[in-house]
Amino acid sequence: MEAPQRDDTQDWLLPEGSAPPLLSELEGRIDEALVIAKASEKAVMAVGEAALDAAQQARRAADLAERASVAALNVQSAPQPAVEDAALRSFSERADRVVARLRALERRPLRSRPTSAAAGRRRPGG
Repeated sequence: MEAPQRDDTQDWLLPEGSAPPLLSELEGRIDEALVIAKASEKAVMAVGEAALDAAQQARRAADLAERASVAALNVQSAPQPAVEDAALRSFSERADRVVARLRALERRPLRSRPTSAAAGRRRPGG
């Protein structure tokens, strides 16, 4: 009977790329993952708070807009008293007449002025 060959230590060694990470490396990765997770949690909390604040502001704006709409409808539906001011009416009528005269003047062509020396002299009776 032959003696079996003994295993060599080299048979039990793993190739360099397939070796599992060391415990210290795993602890470092876990610590890094915890830091990232905590930072992410804080960021999500901040975004959530901002979203809640935005929703509250939108609700307040909607309430204010609704109140303004109701107030505007109440003002429009209330009869407006016709206060007639004679001085204001007279002023508006005169302003309308002035505007009409100015528009009529805009439509008239400009007369060309004579460039002779006689143009600068006063006319008799003028």
